[in-house]
Amino acid sequence: MRDGVILRANVYRPDKRGKYPVIMSFSTFHKDLPGWWGKQAFVQPWQMSDATAWEAADPGFWVPYGYVMILVDQRGYGMSEGARLGVREGEDFYDGVEWAAAQPWCDGNVGMTGVSGLANCQYYTAQQKPPHLKAIAVWEGSAADPTERFGGIPETYTQSRIRKRDAVLDQSLRQSIPSARIPAKLDLSKITVPALMCGDWMDAELHLRGTVYAWKAISSEHKWLYTHGRSKWKEYYSEEGKTFQKMFFDCFLKGIDSRILDTPRVRLEVRENINKYHVRYEDDWPIPDTRHTKLYLDATKGTLNPDKVQRVGSISYKSGNGAYHYPLAKDEQAVFEIKFAEDTELTGVMRLKLWVSPKEADNMDIFATIQKLDSDGNPVNFDSWYNPGKFPAGLGWLRLSWREVDEEKTTPWYLWYKFKAEQKVAPGEIVPCMIEIYPASTLWRKGEKLRLVVSGLSTTDRDPLTGWRYEDHSVNKGMHVIHTGENYDSYLEVPVIPAEHRSARSRGAKK
Repeated sequence: MRDGVILRANVYRPDKRGKYPVIMSFSTFHKDLPGWWGKQAFVQPWQMSDATAWEAADPGFWVPYGYVMILVDQRGYGMSEGARLGVREGEDFYDGVEWAAAQPWCDGNVGMTGVSGLANCQYYTAQQKPPHLKAIAVWEGSAADPTERFGGIPETYTQSRIRKRDAVLDQSLRQSIPSARIPAKLDLSKITVPALMCGDWMDAELHLRGTVYAWKAISSEHKWLYTHGRSKWKEYYSEEGKTFQKMFFDCFLKGIDSRILDTPRVRLEVRENINKYHVRYEDDWPIPDTRHTKLYLDATKGTLNPDKVQRVGSISYKSGNGAYHYPLAKDEQAVFEIKFAEDTELTGVMRLKLWVSPKEADNMDIFATIQKLDSDGNPVNFDSWYNPGKFPAGLGWLRLSWREVDEEKTTPWYLWYKFKAEQKVAPGEIVPCMIEIYPASTLWRKGEKLRLVVSGLSTTDRDPLTGWRYEDHSVNKGMHVIHTGENYDSYLEVPVIPAEHRSARSRGAKK
């Protein structure tokens, strides 16, 4: 590096002389940490070679196609020297890219790829504009999210993950892992390199929101958003995932395949159930022609209604007092439902406006869950990276005291909270709040129901690997109340995709 620190890497090259483009990743795990971690997370052994490291691209796939694969341990991680500086300004990433481009076996074209942490570093590299960085494939990276996830509710994921990782890594192959990393300023508008970005509908609790935000915010002329509804690792190493990535890199690193240039910018995967989905391509996100429709909550009937509710009502539920357990009892949930009279696709971000009051506290943590019920009233669950086969159609969170919204920055695809000063309430005080239900795409058939569940605890089970807990720092106490009707215009705003738009895009028609 420019200050003399040595970073160590694994380099995989084609077994014949020549100059080749490079696909590069920077890891905060360990370049020698095997990909079997990923195989535990829904990846079949045949989907990756033994040379694959955790969340990194598979040399066994890429090298035979004429690419050099490089996996670098970031400063202070794995086998690399130096004190950990976090992502800082991206100097190390810049220097790494330019080092690779200068090697006698490189043709001067460098791309980047990787999942999660190996995706996040690509933002910081690209904004530095290394001259030889020609393309990035950001497979689910949350670092670009400019406001706090979980609506201001603390979560223990990061530290728990680090502790679990410490226990797994070979002590002889790593240095100690500190408790925190130094954040860096990220200016997405500076990113102009061609970009392929992947967002997983089932990664709402980690990478989804940041990925979609970044795709909208970067300045790249050539950019694609690839959405899906399975494990991030499973799709990264899948045949379709690798084929799409190869089409992208073959264009921008090799210049031998122009099909990606004729591919609409959004690969949209619309889920119907855990095994059934369909794919179509859209020109933008949010989807053009989206009809944002308000469904008003009626606490007296437990329904969602297209017309405003006149009768004032309220419904109370036990907040759980922050003591996590699963599943929740009936009296710990407020439930509202609507049956669709026709096939209805909801694609985009939902918004939930609630008028609420905590009876015995000055604050409350609110969890909003969107469930799909089939025509017989049975739950239709989806996959996730930590809760396979049990995940709902959508999730959102908010701590009431952080409810202030920045109306100037908020868009139809991103609810921007200010997070400047807490606004606690008096016990029993009724106030409005807005909760973002993270992006998703789901098709409800005629006769099926959408169920909205509001609770003080998450309705999802936990990942045994990470021990994820929101409720470790809960402010909940006693009963929570939701108010509806007349001036208490509580509603769920849903992004309806018109049937005529769906038909036209499915036929490949341009609008």
